[in-house]
Amino acid sequence: MTDLFAPLSFAHGPAMKNRFMLAPLTNSQSHADGKLSDDEFHWLTMRAKGGFGLTMTCAAHVQQIGAGFPGQLGIWSDDHLPGLTRLAAAIKADDSLAVVQLHHAGNRTPKELIGGQAPVCPSDDPESGARALTLPEVIQLREDFITAAVRADKAGFDGVEIHGAHGYILCQFLSPEINKRTDNYGGSLENRLRLIIEIIDGVRARCRPDFNLGLRLSPERFGLQLSEIIEASRRILAAGKIDYLDMSLWDVFKEPVEEAFKGRSLMSYFTELPRGNVRLGVAGKIMTAAQARSVLEAGADFALIGRAAILHHDYPKKVAADPDFAPIALPVTKDHLKAEGLGPAFVTYMSSWPGFVAKEEANA
Repeated sequence: MTDLFAPLSFAHGPAMKNRFMLAPLTNSQSHADGKLSDDEFHWLTMRAKGGFGLTMTCAAHVQQIGAGFPGQLGIWSDDHLPGLTRLAAAIKADDSLAVVQLHHAGNRTPKELIGGQAPVCPSDDPESGARALTLPEVIQLREDFITAAVRADKAGFDGVEIHGAHGYILCQFLSPEINKRTDNYGGSLENRLRLIIEIIDGVRARCRPDFNLGLRLSPERFGLQLSEIIEASRRILAAGKIDYLDMSLWDVFKEPVEEAFKGRSLMSYFTELPRGNVRLGVAGKIMTAAQARSVLEAGADFALIGRAAILHHDYPKKVAADPDFAPIALPVTKDHLKAEGLGPAFVTYMSSWPGFVAKEEANA
C-alpha cells in the first residue's frame, strides 16, 4: 500500500487511520519531577487534533536515574499516572492512537539531572563517568521497563514504544564498543540483544492482550555495526511479538556509512527483511508530502514525522489538502512555533537547533 491515507492495522490493538506517526520528540516541557505539564499536554494533543494516526510522547524515562534531558516526561512512578491518564484520553478522543515511548539514557544522563551521582551503563565508561550496572541492576532495569509499560496500560494508552536507539541504554547494550560485559548480557549479539527481547516478552506477558508494542532501533553511530542491527531486526521481526519496528535512520534517503554497504539506501536493508504481521516505519528528514509517499513506495508501512510536525501541528491534514505540500521554510519565528503549540521551554530548545529559529533583531 502506498496510500498515505489508507488505514494500517496491527496485530494488537486498533488500526492507525493513516500512515502518519508523530515521532517521539524531545521538548523539555514537563515538570522537574516528570509530571506532565499543561504545555506538553497542549503540544501533543494539538498533533492528535491535527490528524496524526498515532501520537507518541517524547522519550519518557523508566527510572529516575535514567533521565536524558531537563523537563523530561516521567513514567517511573505512579505519581505520573494522573497526567498520563489525562493525556491518553485526550489523544484518543481525537481518533489518534496514544503511545508512550519508554526510555533510559544510560551513560548519556547528565549528572546534574540525577543529583550529581554517576550515570549507569552496561559497562564502566570513563568518558562519561558512567559506572557499570550490576547484574541485579540489569534485572531491575528490565523490570522497570516492563512496569512502565504496565503503567502506560493502566493510564489508558494504546501501547508503548521501547527506545532501543540513538545511543541510549538499550542501544548501549547492543553496542559491542560500549558493552564489555562478560555475563549473559554481553559478548555475542544474542547476549547483547537479550535485554530488549526480555523486555518485549515481559510487556507481552503483563499488559492486556490488545496492547500495541513497538521498538525503535537506529542502525549507525554509537559503536553499532550495521550487519548486527540488520540481524537483530531480522530476529525480532521473525519472532512476531512486536507490532511495529521504528527504524530511525537520521535521513531516510541516505546511504550507509559503512563502505561495504554503500551503493543503495540504508532504508532498503530493512524494507527487504521478511516482516510477517509486523509493520515497519522509518524516520529521518521526511518533510514534504512527496517524501512521505516515497518511503511507502520504497517499502515502508508508515512514516514518522518529526521536524515537519513541529512546524505544522496539522501536517497530515495539510498533505491531504495538497499532495504537493512542503513545510514552511526555515528559519521560522518564535511566534510561528508558539502558534503551533510549542510552549516557552520547547521554543527555547528549538532555538538551540542551528538554523531552525530566526534570530530576533537586537532592537526588537
